[in-house]
Formats: sequence, structure tokens, C-alpha cells
Amino acid sequence: MNKPIRKAVLPVAGLGTRFLPATKAVPKEMLTIVDRPIIQYVVDEARAAGIEHIVFVTGRNKTVIADHFDRAYELEETLKRRHKDEALELLEKLRPNAGSTSFTRQQEPLGLGHAIWCARDIIGREPFAVLLPDVIIKSQQSCLKQMVDIYNEQGGNVIAVEEVPEDQTYKYGIVELGEKINDRASKITGMVEKPEPGTAPSNLMITGRYILQPEIFDLLSRMEKGAGGEIQLTDSMLSLMDDQQFASLRFEGHSYDCGSKAGFLTANVAYALEDDNLARELVPMLNQMINQPAAAE
Repeated sequence: MNKPIRKAVLPVAGLGTRFLPATKAVPKEMLTIVDRPIIQYVVDEARAAGIEHIVFVTGRNKTVIADHFDRAYELEETLKRRHKDEALELLEKLRPNAGSTSFTRQQEPLGLGHAIWCARDIIGREPFAVLLPDVIIKSQQSCLKQMVDIYNEQGGNVIAVEEVPEDQTYKYGIVELGEKINDRASKITGMVEKPEPGTAPSNLMITGRYILQPEIFDLLSRMEKGAGGEIQLTDSMLSLMDDQQFASLRFEGHSYDCGSKAGFLTANVAYALEDDNLARELVPMLNQMINQPAAAE
């Protein structure tokens, strides 16, 4: 019987330098996709997968993330007085239960592996999920829930993957596949971080969602530096692969890299078009903007 996936780690200590000056005072995770911050989408995905406790690995100037997931008494009282019941219900629905979040700090930017290691005492000796907050995944069923289903069947470690064009594989972590588990899942026999063009073992990139066994902490504790002089999660996963099974899941859905400006803007458009009222206003504006250069010629 596999231990249930109860806890998730969200590494949110990054500086967000690609979005300066917007992120000088506002964490990149709090930039909004339509009407809610990026981090809210990631937390919602985790909760939809049955996650009971979320560990945020933060840095300096990130206290607003904790504030976002706390009560806002003045705001809530104002909404009550003004009978803004719908807005009040939304805030209550999105707020985690008391005691279901923890915050710990990564004092130095030593890499993703180090950020995950910082959560070791809160996670303890049980399997856990990792969700990168730069990536939001639009899907009918929570991507993490799809991964949990595979984990419940297979145990071990699970990584979400997504197809990318062959000529773009050098930008990502790429998996090498072994035996198929089902139509969307396969065992992993290797991983390569940003392979040289033409050398990638597949066109499946690691998408920023992981289910990992606690032994990963033992490997991360060695503090061995990899690419960029940082402690890389991929390096420890490769070592763990010597003793434990890793499976890939080609999830049903689409990811948006909100750590890039193009991905962030694309996500805004995609989620806005899901709202009928917004779409009615937005589509004509987008068409006008797209056709304007041609009309000017």
C-alpha cells in the first residue's frame, strides 16, 4: 500500500528578475492571471489533488504571499457591510484551512534542489509533491490529481511531461522513456538537462510537477553543486533513479510558463477567453490589434 500524497512543496523564493521592474516590490508569484495571482492557480491545483498541507519555501520580501492566504479582516468586514456576498464567498472558498500551510525560508539562492531541501523537516519521511509556481496548467482535471492516480497504481516517483518541438528540446529538461505503463504513462530510464541540439532522447520536457519519495532529501543533503553552480533537483533525481522507479505522465491539459513574459501574456489571454463576458469584449479587441498592422500597410 503506497503512502498517500498529503503534502506539497511550492518553491517561491525566486527573485523574478525577468519581470523587473514589476517584481521589485511585488513577488512574481503575485502577478495576476486575469483576476487572481499565479500562485492561487497552483495552490488550487494542489488542493484539487487532495493535498492537505502546502509548504511555501520563500525568501525576503515575500510576506505578501502569506498575507494572500490569510484572512483580511478589514476587507471582509467591508464586504459584509456592503452586502458583497459573492465576493466574500469567493475569498472564503480560496482561503486554505487553518494550519494547512507552512512557510520556511531559503536564505540563499542556491537552486531548486536546495529550495526543496529547505522543506525537509516539515515534509518528514513521507512522499510529497512539488509544484513549480512559474507554471500553471490548464486542464479539466488537476494535473497533480492525474499524477496522484498514477502514483497510487505504481508507487515510486512521478514526473509530469509535455511534448515540445524537436528543435526546442535544448531549452528544457528532457526525459528518456522505457517500458509503457499505459497510453499516457511510461517508466523513465534517464533525464537530460538542456541537451545539445539533436541529442535529446525524446521530445518530452519536464513540466514542473513532481511526486517524490523522501529519500530525495538524503541526496539533496549532500549539497553537491551542478549546472550553474547550484544544487539541482535533476541531479538528485538521477541518483535516486538507481534505486527507485520513476514514471512520466503526459498529462491531459496545457501548461503556461508564467516565468516568461510571452507565457504570462498567453496565459492571461487563454484564461480570459474562458469567461464568456470577458471573451465578448476581448475577442474583437484582439482581432483589431492583430489586423491593424496589415490594415496600416
